[in-house]
Amino acid sequence: MASKTIVLVSGGMDSCVCAALAARAGQPAFLHFSYGQRTAARERRAFEAIADLYQIRDRLVVETDFFRQIGGSALTDETIAVPMVAADAAIGAEIPVTYVPFRNAHFLAAAVSWAEVLGANEIVIGAVEQDSSGYPDCRAAYYDVFNRLLQVGTRSGELAVATPLIRLTKTQIVRLGLELQAPFHLSWSCYQNSEKACRECESCRLRLRAFAQAGVEDPL
Repeated sequence: MASKTIVLVSGGMDSCVCAALAARAGQPAFLHFSYGQRTAARERRAFEAIADLYQIRDRLVVETDFFRQIGGSALTDETIAVPMVAADAAIGAEIPVTYVPFRNAHFLAAAVSWAEVLGANEIVIGAVEQDSSGYPDCRAAYYDVFNRLLQVGTRSGELAVATPLIRLTKTQIVRLGLELQAPFHLSWSCYQNSEKACRECESCRLRLRAFAQAGVEDPL
């Protein structure tokens, strides 16, 4: 990890592992987005708890409501139901209605702006390509293109986005997190509820499968 790093911490399982990786390497900055998602308050709690655990001094919460205004996603539009999936259902073959259109580009743009102010030279995001929901802005090719943009569109041209989990399976991510003693007990993955995980949305299913395949109990 670079000496100056910003980690996008949603509060979910993957960003929790990224936070643990970055904290092991130094004193990162944590960035969180509240964008009108159903479980915004619960995710914020997870973010703050993880940041407190690692004693993060530089932390920023960006609040925006334009995703809710735009709609088109079950995460931000309450007229669209969060789909429940069977325990053995295939996930990731098609882009689901929980995809928030082009969300990560907006998140990364804000992260780049903050990185230039802080003098950071690395932004870490917990994007996962395989064994995931199949979001197009979580593909390795997406970040290859974005990093080329940063080479020509930033002050130093040396800022880069790192995706340490992009080619891992969810089970491998759980195992890595256990190795790093990542605070999975503080994280939150459910798309549907804010107090008790529903266990049936795609995010819950992926998480439960990963912990089961890693041979450990999910602390949530």
